[in-house]
Parts: sequence; structure tokens; C-alpha cells
Amino acid sequence: MSCCGVNAEGVLALNSVSISAEEIALASHPLGEGLQQLDLSIPDVHCGECIVTIETALLRLPYVRKARVNLTSRRVSCVYSEHTPDGPIDPAGIIEAINATGYRANLLAQADSQSEKNKNQLLLAVGVSGFAAANIMLLSVSVWSGADAATRDMFHWISAMIAAPALIYAGRFFFRSAWNALRRGRTNMDVPISLAVTLSYAVSLWETMHHGEHAWFDATVSLLFFLLIGRTLDHIMRDKARSAINGLARLAPRGALLVSADGSRRYVAVEEVKVGDEIAIAAGDRIPVDGTVFGGESDLDLSIVTGESRPVSVSDGAEVSSGAMNLTGALLVRATRLARNSLLAEIMALMEAAEGGRARYRLIADRAASLYSPVVHILALTSFLAWGFLGGDWKHAMLIAVAVLIITCPCALGLAVPVVQVVAAGELFRKGVMVKDGSALERLAEIDTVAFDKTGTLTLGSPRLVNIQATNDSDLATAVALAVHSRHPLSQALVRSSSSAHSIFDRVRETAGGGLEAFSGDDVYRLGSAAFACGQSHGASGSDNPLTEVVLSKNGATLAHFFFDDTLRPGALETVSRLQSTSFQIVMVSGDRQSVVNRTARALGLDRALGALTPKQKVEEIARLSEGGHRVLMVGDGINDAPALAAAHVSMAPSTASDVGRQAADLVFFSDRLDIVPQAIHVARQSARLIRQNFALAIGYNVLAVPIAIAGYATPLIAAIAMSTSSLIVVANALRLSRLAAVTAAPWKSTPAVAYEANPI
Repeated sequence: MSCCGVNAEGVLALNSVSISAEEIALASHPLGEGLQQLDLSIPDVHCGECIVTIETALLRLPYVRKARVNLTSRRVSCVYSEHTPDGPIDPAGIIEAINATGYRANLLAQADSQSEKNKNQLLLAVGVSGFAAANIMLLSVSVWSGADAATRDMFHWISAMIAAPALIYAGRFFFRSAWNALRRGRTNMDVPISLAVTLSYAVSLWETMHHGEHAWFDATVSLLFFLLIGRTLDHIMRDKARSAINGLARLAPRGALLVSADGSRRYVAVEEVKVGDEIAIAAGDRIPVDGTVFGGESDLDLSIVTGESRPVSVSDGAEVSSGAMNLTGALLVRATRLARNSLLAEIMALMEAAEGGRARYRLIADRAASLYSPVVHILALTSFLAWGFLGGDWKHAMLIAVAVLIITCPCALGLAVPVVQVVAAGELFRKGVMVKDGSALERLAEIDTVAFDKTGTLTLGSPRLVNIQATNDSDLATAVALAVHSRHPLSQALVRSSSSAHSIFDRVRETAGGGLEAFSGDDVYRLGSAAFACGQSHGASGSDNPLTEVVLSKNGATLAHFFFDDTLRPGALETVSRLQSTSFQIVMVSGDRQSVVNRTARALGLDRALGALTPKQKVEEIARLSEGGHRVLMVGDGINDAPALAAAHVSMAPSTASDVGRQAADLVFFSDRLDIVPQAIHVARQSARLIRQNFALAIGYNVLAVPIAIAGYATPLIAAIAMSTSSLIVVANALRLSRLAAVTAAPWKSTPAVAYEANPI
């Protein structure tokens, strides 16, 4: 029986996972014009060769129109026709085609549990191989120190018994991958690794059985231990990259409260909401789908759309977006889009597309890796045959072939990048920057353009009272006494501005979308928008005014105007100045009003600032810059910035950012000062230089070591030592980063912030 197939009950059996035809149909969704899309999880994908193999196999199916593998999320999206000239097709053939290449395909509902299971298995394998390597090393020390023959043989047998189960258990990841490749007539990186591990153990066991002086169990298990560490770290990094989209998915409501024609209400899954359905949304709930308000008034937190923390009032006729938080009042909303077409789904789709594009930065390394396997095989086989036929000693020929496989193990080449990234990550962590994705440092070193969000990034994102127009000094205290009854951000800013609140009211109530109303005897006080407080509009509150106005009134007569503005983040002016002086192009991309954006741009000396941008428009601006040959660093903090953070060449976010913003960013900084951004760029450029040096060292090692192994001057033990030494040289070079960063950090050294940075714009 093959590894997969469809049984009589119409169930696809795959490595003990059963997927029914009904489940496959439910997992597909229509695209129109007779096309369907099926998204599947493929947990075993780990390189560019895997991508090519799977996509090629799927595109061979006559009904498949498009297939794309996302290396970061380990998923494949397959677009296929529902019907062919021969009749309707069975989408189970898509899963069969993937299985035929040796990879496992799961439905997305199974993906998270499968990924966690794989990570736990890898961690356990690292522990087993590390424990075995440590114990065998202890025994090897006694052998190397001159133990007698009987003691040496005993230690060799103990080492063999420790190594055997460790190789079977911990090496199964490489063995399984190599076997799946070989039985389908192809090769991959795991084939020479499996050969080296297996042959070195076999030769060592042969030597032990014949009382040989040397055995190489320690080299065998240690090689496996270091390779497993690299694979585990790669798996963890990819899971972290996926966490941003998972965070967005958690923001999406699971259901909606439908209002029927007779007024009754019922709760349904959000996927069941149709265009035109009427939905009731209570205060504190998120909007489940895009729609239009036809009943009620409320304040909405639209930070997912605009990135601005200031709530927006909505009433009849206002359009609302999925994911927005309803803050103060009940609303009735008529759905205008399906859940899968709503804004939140669009943001997640943009992030998926951006993550998939990121795989191209690994293609060069993947092509080099694909050349590695056949070259190593040819070298090892040539050495074996040449020494066997010319020397006549086939055991010696086998030892030389094993030495070639071990000495050419790409550990130094594999460490060239990650070891520098680890050191650089530690250096940045000491400066207050967390690196979430090792490859981000490479990309950060390449940037020539920086795109900043405004609120929460260039500014602190919290309103601050900057001006008061009042009839007397007690008006502020009256306003504060009213403001303490509200959680609105502008009310809280008023409360922070003064410690005095002398007025005592009989009762206070808050009107959604308007403000606060208080009664003191026969007097009525109002604090809120000009229309709410006085029943008319005031010029200062116009949409072209960069300041936000709150009005205090008594019995309809205006008492005071309070004007609020944002505050520049410490170090923002210095950061912009230093980046401009080093020829970086800088642009501000914000969802806030253009007048507000222009005011901030003038304060920072920016020539280019774009306002009123949607999340999609931010991504389009990043794409436009990229198409123009620029490599963009996006610095943002909001949920609405997440797609742009994912689409940029590299991205940063402050620790105060939204959960989704932090997860989407490649780097997160904990400092309140923005000048940590140019410091991070400096460390990234130094690390890029060391990576290039490490590549040169690793390649130089192979140029020197491989001929020595082929010439027969390196036993498997010497080959393992040489391989380890090359790795140590690469690590030692990477450790120079801390000294280089300290010596050359002067151009980026922070200077005291200018005095007005602590004040409002």
C-alpha cells in the first residue's frame, strides 16, 4: 500500500491523518468563474528545493491553474478548476500529488497542533543527541589519554551502544527526508548528512568489532547534535513569523448577533453573515464584518484602520470596518461585505502575500545548497573508487569517503550567518532592541529608505493639552471635574493636565459620540465636541485644523476651548536629522488627517509626508518605493501598520505597539527614544560585513580541507576536528562584532535631546 490514497469511504489517509472529501470541500473556497482555492499546511517544507518540488508536482495536474508555497508559514495555496471537459474533479488529487513528492499535507485546522508537535519532537531530539554526545566525549577522553586495549574496546562498545539509539531517534528527521528524496529519484541536503552519519557509525562499529584503535562515535553524534540545533532554531523562527497573522485572526469575532425581521435575535458564526444582514453590536464588542450603521450612536476605536488612538463618533449612515472596537453605545449595522472579504481579512491576506515574498531572500542560499549535495556525493564516490582500485584497500577507501563527507559538512557555511546574527541580536538587546527574525539583520543592512508611521512612532500617541481659551481660571478645574467621569483619551488628557477639580455635580452622564453632561442645581454643564456642548460648529474644530478641540459650556454658553496635540517621541528630531545626513530617503506614512501629518512633518524637517492612508495604501506606497529600486525600513506601531511592516524589506516597532504590530515587525525596540533606529542600522551593517568574512573563511576552509581529505591525510576523527575547528573560527570572527560596534559607534552616538522635544509639537 502506498503512503497515501483514497479509501472506499472517500477518506484520504495520510501518515495516520484522515481527511474526508467533505472536509476538503469545506476547506476550499470559490474564487468565481469556476475556480476554487485550497489552502493546505505542509510542515516538512524547509528550503527552496522543497518549494520547487511541490509547485512543480501541483502544476502538472491538468486542473490546477496556480500553486504557490509560502516558506514562512509552510503553506501552499492551490487554485484549481471545479470542472474539466471530462467532468467534475476530485480535489483529493491535490493532496495525493503533494504526498507523492514525499511531503505531508494537512488541512489548516490541523496546522497549529502539527507545528507545535514538530517543534517538541525537534527539541527532544536535540536533548537526546546532546546527552549522547556529551557522554561519548567523556569516554573518548579516556581513549585518547592512552587507555589499554581492553579498556579501549570496552569504552568503544559503550559508545556504540549510546550512539545507536541516539542516531535512530535524533537522526530520523534527516533519514526520513533523505529516504523520501532518494526513492523519488532526487537528492537534497539531508542525503549527504545521512550518509556521513550512517557510514561513520558503521565504520566505527567495524573498527570496534575488530579491536581497532580508532572509532568515531563522538564525531558522528556531535555532528548530528549541531545540525539538529540549526533545524530547531529555523522551525522556531518560522513559527514566530506566523504569530502576527495569528494575532490578527484572534481579533476577528467568531460570530455576530443577527436581527431578524420580527425583531428577534440569534447568534450565528461570522462566516454565515450575508450581505444585507442586520447585526446588533453592543458596547465592548468588535465589528464582525464591514457594514453601514443604520441605528444608534457610539464611539469606535478605529486604530486597526487608521492607527490613531482617538475614538471616532459614528451614527446613521457611517461606514464601519471589521475589527473596530465599539466603545460606548449600542449600534445596528447592515453588512456590506462578507467576512472573508472584509477589511480584517484583507489585512491578513496582505500579510500572507508579504510573508510569501520574503522567501526570495533565501533563494541564493537554497541554490547553493542544492549544488552542495551532488558535488559532495561525486567527491566522496570518486575518492572511494580511486582509493579502492588504486590502493586495493577498500576499508581505507571507505574511511576516506567518510572523511570527505564529514569534512565537507557545511557546518561552517551554515554557521556563517546565524552565529553573527546571534551575536548581533545580543548586542542589540543590550541597546534595547529585540531581533525576532535573524535574516532581518541582513535586510536592515541593505536599506536606503525609511518609512515612519506618525502616531505612536514619531509621536507618543497620547493626547496632550497644549492651549486653553477660557473666560476665567476656574474653567479648567470645572472641566477636569467633569473629565474624571470618562475613560475617553481626551478626558484622561485633561485629568493629567491639572490636579484641581473643585466643582461637585449632582449627576453626570456620558453621551456616546458627544461628550459629558453634568447637572449642578439648575445649571447644565457639557464637555465634548463643539456641536454637543453648544449646538453649533466652531472654526477651530474644522477638519483642516491640526489640533483637536474640546469645548466646555454652561447652559449652552461657551466657557472654554481646550486644544490637544500629540508629542514628539524623544530622539525623533535627532533620528530624522542623522538619517538625512547619511543620504537616507525618509517618508512619513500615516492614517491621520493630512493637516495633522503636515504639522508633524514641519516640526521634524521632513519634505515628504502622506496622510489619510488606509492599510492597503500604506502597502502600495511601500511597493511603489520597492519597485523604484529602494529597500525600505518600515517603522510603525499600529494594527493598521501590520501589512506595511510585513511588506517592507525590513520592519521595526516600539514595544508600546499593538500586539499585532509587534508580531509583524522584524525588530522591536524598548527604548522611549527613537534614535535607537540608526543605532540598529549601524549594528546591522557591521554584522553584514562579518557575515561576508565568514563566508570567505568557510569557503576557504573547504578549498583547503577537501583536497587533504581526498588525498587520504584525514581520518574521520581528523575530519570531524577540522570541521569543528572551521566552525570555531567562524564563531570567533563573529564575536568581534561587540568590539567593532563599540569602536565605530561614534557617528551614531546619541546626543542630548533638544529641549523642545519634551514639549508638544
